[in-house]
Amino acid sequence: MTLRTTTGLAVSGASPRGLELLELAEHQFRCFIGDPVATVNTALEDSPDMVMGHVLLAYLMLLGTEPAGLPVAAAAWRSAEALPADEREARHVRAVGLLVDGRLRAAARVLEDLTIDHPLDTLALQAGHQTDFLLGDSRMLRDRIARALPAWHTDMPAWHAVAGMLAFGLEETGDYARAERYGRRAVERQPRDGWAQHAVAHVMEMQNRRHDGIEWMRAAPKAWAQDSFLSVHNHWHLALFHLGLDDIDAVLALYDGPVCADAPGLVFDLVDQSALLWRLHLRGVDVGSRWQALADRWAPIATTGRYAFNDMHATMAFAAAGRTDLIRAVADAQQALIADKGSARCRCRVALAGAGRPLGTDRHHWPLRLQRHACDDGLCGGRPHRPDPGGRRCAAGAHRGQG
Repeated sequence: MTLRTTTGLAVSGASPRGLELLELAEHQFRCFIGDPVATVNTALEDSPDMVMGHVLLAYLMLLGTEPAGLPVAAAAWRSAEALPADEREARHVRAVGLLVDGRLRAAARVLEDLTIDHPLDTLALQAGHQTDFLLGDSRMLRDRIARALPAWHTDMPAWHAVAGMLAFGLEETGDYARAERYGRRAVERQPRDGWAQHAVAHVMEMQNRRHDGIEWMRAAPKAWAQDSFLSVHNHWHLALFHLGLDDIDAVLALYDGPVCADAPGLVFDLVDQSALLWRLHLRGVDVGSRWQALADRWAPIATTGRYAFNDMHATMAFAAAGRTDLIRAVADAQQALIADKGSARCRCRVALAGAGRPLGTDRHHWPLRLQRHACDDGLCGGRPHRPDPGGRRCAAGAHRGQG
């Protein structure tokens, strides 16, 4: 007999224990807490034919852009492809395969269609939302979730995650009041939801509400920081609030503590470290040997070519530390990748950005140009959006009733 999740979705190949562990792993992923990889691996030990277990493992390995995660994800995808699956599960497998192949935009569209048909599939919503995040697709960060919202009720256990994702999408499209309202409601419902906490922090950052941001982040830090793999990024947001108040001592204390020393060493942790040190550099703050230490942490993954946004932040550290050899290595890796999949225009711009200029030469602009060109040319998967009044009206109508 095929078992079903708490939202009524069929899960092929699952035992009762395997399904219980799968749902626990998905909860951990939704809140960014614990070790969902270990949990889903335990689920697969119990239920090796559970296709959604392999799918979840693949998403966990792919969406963090960890270079070492790609071969694990590819193996999980191959395992999932070989297993019986229903229509919904097969679409998940298709999306995973596209992500493994680096086709983020196509994967996002598969997941979009999936959640239109199955709006209670929280894993599809979250995988799609995180893919939109990697693509820089602000409209879809909002609309993907807004379309599904009418199927949800506030008493459903995972409603907080849907509200938190919608909050972030609303913030990214400038609807700050509604974003804050959804984010606060999500955190009230599930205090461990680090993504919802993060969405409200974004609102306050965009509105220059530094004191409100510090109060929001310091009110219940154990809830969003303890055993959370979003802790580094949320502490980074706290540091930005202090930076906005010119409290450099507090910024450095956060960098040296939860942003750096306490970080597990994930690639997005390194991104936050580069981004914070660069902001301090632009203010003329002497950060001592921190750039050199950060460049050393970036060096082992400098040439993976996994995600251009990461490469840009690695290049910041290498430029600040005077590691022109590693800047050129990043540019060479990007050129090799682009020669295989990209355009000549991208190749020229990456080569120019990675030419190894000394720190301080046009220091306020060249990393920003690299980021802009990477996104404009699709190296991060992003693309500029023209105004879409029809899409906004559709999304607004979908979530107005529950806002």
